[in-house]
Amino acid sequence: MTGPSTSLATMKVASDLPGGRLHDARCRRAGPEAGIATVAPDLDLAEGQSPGPGGRLVAGRYRLRSLLGRGAMGRVWLAEDEVLDRLVALKQLVLSAQASGTTRKAARWRALEEARAAARVDHLGAVRIHDVVKDYGCPWIVMELLSGRTLAEAVDADGPLPVDQAAAVGLALLDVLQTAHRAGIVHRDVKPANVHLCEDGRVVLTDFGVARALDDPAPVPGGELVGSPAYMAPEQLRGGAAGPASDLFSLGATLFAAVESRAPFVKGDVFATLTAVVEDPPAPFRRAGPLRPVIEGLLAKEPEQRFNADEARTALRGIQRDGEYSRWGARNGPVAPSPGFQPAASRDDR
Repeated sequence: MTGPSTSLATMKVASDLPGGRLHDARCRRAGPEAGIATVAPDLDLAEGQSPGPGGRLVAGRYRLRSLLGRGAMGRVWLAEDEVLDRLVALKQLVLSAQASGTTRKAARWRALEEARAAARVDHLGAVRIHDVVKDYGCPWIVMELLSGRTLAEAVDADGPLPVDQAAAVGLALLDVLQTAHRAGIVHRDVKPANVHLCEDGRVVLTDFGVARALDDPAPVPGGELVGSPAYMAPEQLRGGAAGPASDLFSLGATLFAAVESRAPFVKGDVFATLTAVVEDPPAPFRRAGPLRPVIEGLLAKEPEQRFNADEARTALRGIQRDGEYSRWGARNGPVAPSPGFQPAASRDDR
C-alpha cells in the first residue's frame, strides 16, 4: 500500500513536529507566496509584551494591550473594546509584505469564513465571534476572551489528564461538534491546541479558520491544504472530503493526546506522520485504561467503521459514571487540569 499522495510533498510545517509535542502546527501547501509572515515593526512583539504606551487602536475601537500568542497564520492579542468597555481577543491574520492581491483577498475570505462558521454554531462550547474588521492592511477577528488555557498547554505543563476528566472533555466536545454538524459545519482542525479549558468550567472549541460548510463545494482560495497532520483523518489526507466522521477521528486523536501526552501518529517527520495516519495503528496505549476502546473506535481508518457521536457518547458516559470524577459530569465543559479546578455539572444530569 502506498503512503499519502505525493501532492503533499510541498507542504510546509513547523519544525516542532518531530518532538511529538501537542502543539502540532497547521500545514499548508506552499506556493510562490509562501514565506515568513511579517507585520508592522511596532506590532511584532514577543508574547506578553505590550505594543507601547496607550496601545495601538484597531478599527478606531479596539485598543491592543498585549500579545497573547502567535501561530503560523496569525497573532492573537488582548485588547480593550473602548465602545462596550470590555476585554476581547483580537485574532490578526498576518500577511507577508510581499503578498499579492490574490493572497490578500484569500486572507480576507478566510477571516470571513472563520467568523461565519463560528457564528453558525450556537453553543457555549464554540468560541463567540463579535466582529470582523480590517486595519493595518490585514483582517482582524474580534472574539470573546477566554480564561484558562488550552488542553495542549495543560498537558504539556501538568502531564496527562485522568481518564475521567478526559472523558468529560470528550463529552463536551461531542456536544459542540454535533451542534456544528447539525448547522452544516465541519471544523476540520480539532486538536488539543484548539480546545480551551476555561476557568468557568466550559470546554470551548476554538479556531474555526479551516472549517467548511458541508454543502460548500468551492475549493479553498489559493489551493491550500490546511489542517494539523497528526490529527487529520485519513480520508482528508487521501484527498477526500471532510465530513462529521472526520471531526470524530480528530476527537479520538485529541483524547489519545489528553491521556497519553502525545499525538497517536506523530513520527520523525511530517511525511512519516501522514503515512502513519493513513496506514498504521496508533502508538501503544499506556494510560488510557477504559478510554482505550472509545479512542480506538474513533480512530478507525474508514469513516463508516468509526464510532458515530451517539456510540462515543454512550461509551464516555459509562466511563464517567464508573469513575471518581463522575459527580462533576460534563456540562458543556469540564475541567482545566489546574490546582483546585474541577468541571461543572452536566446539563443532562440536572
